[in-house]
Parts: sequence; structure tokens; C-alpha cells
Amino acid sequence: MIASKSVWVWTLLALLGVSSFGLIGAVTLVLRPRALQRALVVLVAFAAGALLGDAFIHIIPEISESPAGFDITASTATLAGITSFFLLEKMLHWHHAHMPGEEVLHPVAISNLIGDGIHNFLDGVIIAGAFLISTQLGIATTAAVALHEIPQELGDFGILVHAGLNPRRALALNLLTGLTAVVGGIVTLWFASGAGTTRLLLPFAAGGFIYIASTDLIPELHKEPEPGKSLIQVLALFFGIAVMAALLLVE
Repeated sequence: MIASKSVWVWTLLALLGVSSFGLIGAVTLVLRPRALQRALVVLVAFAAGALLGDAFIHIIPEISESPAGFDITASTATLAGITSFFLLEKMLHWHHAHMPGEEVLHPVAISNLIGDGIHNFLDGVIIAGAFLISTQLGIATTAAVALHEIPQELGDFGILVHAGLNPRRALALNLLTGLTAVVGGIVTLWFASGAGTTRLLLPFAAGGFIYIASTDLIPELHKEPEPGKSLIQVLALFFGIAVMAALLLVE
């Protein structure tokens, strides 16, 4: 399948929008730490719901409706998405654990930027693959990725500043790694040559989203035992799912 001009336009606009989230770290310069922490907890729950909603309400049904259905190829690609993100995080954690104590600042910043760049590149691949199927699926997937990027980019910004970089340089580097999503999208559209490409990309995206929501985001929510705050998190998670469900009305 050769990507049409409209697919290129939609994909590039979506990727530039998501990439600009590298500037979200500027919020930490305005909000007080406590206010930011309260906002982050709700955002993490909302993002988890959005990722799960996109995977189970949009992507997997889209695969199931294809002529081949959700066959062994789709199942394997989904597992590949889960294990790929698992391996990526394992490598980064191993890299962090083996850093000498006195030289931890810049190596941690570098490994964080590399990991973020790879992660954003995969986001670009996933978004482009969704737009190759349909504009509606592309919009839903972009929304899910964007909602996940907010807490992630805030966290990455904090790591870079903690590693010794001044805030302006940290913002610039966060924005630069965000642009790797554009590269991932362009590569995907340029080399997209048939339905087989998207049949692998979509379940891979679903697996990645399920992994991120289940292992990175939801465990963070369990760290808050207070009933009132826990209720807000539960409501935010279900609201994220509801937003993805509401996007079905656009299709």
C-alpha cells in the first residue's frame, strides 16, 4: 500500500503535535512540586485508561475485522510489542544499575535520552501504521499516545534536571528526542508496501500499549493507599477508557 498524500499530512501533523510534548517539562517550572505531583497522579491514571481503551476498543477490533482476523500472526505481533517494551526497559534499568556512583549524572541523562528517543521512534511507527488503516484509528491512537506522553515527558524532564542539566538545555533535549517520533513515522510511511505491514504494526502497537499501561502506569497508582485519592484515580482511569470509547462516534 502506497501512503496517500492525506495520510502523509495527517500523520505528520499528528507526529509534530506529539513531538511538541517535549516542551511539557516547562510546566514544572511554573507549578509547585506538590501541585504537579497531584496532577501527575490523575494524568497517569487517565493515560493508563486511554492506552487500554485504544488497544481494546480500537486496535484489536480493527485487526479482528480484517479478512485474516486476529490470527496467530496478530497474536505473535502483540506478544512482540509486549516483549519489545519489556526488553527496552530491562536494558535501560541494567544500564542504570551498572553506573559508577561518582559518574552517574551524565550517563543517566544520556541513557534516558536514548531510551526516550527509541520509545518516541516506536510511537511514530505506531501512529503512522494507524493512519495507514484509517484516519479515525490514527486520531484515536494519536490521542492515546499524546495522553501517555504528558506524564512521561514530565518525568524525563525531571530526570535530566536531576542529572545536572540546566532546565533550558533539558527542555531542548526533550524536544529533540520527541522529534524521533517524526522520523519513525516517515520511515514507516516511506517503506509501507502492503497490508502485511499494518497487520504487524497494529497488534505490535496494542501489545506496547497494554504493556505500558499495565506495568508502568497502573503500578504507580497502587502507591496511593488513601481511599479518596484512590477513587479519583479509578475515575480518571475509567474516564480515559470512556474518551477512547467516545471516539467510536467519529468513525
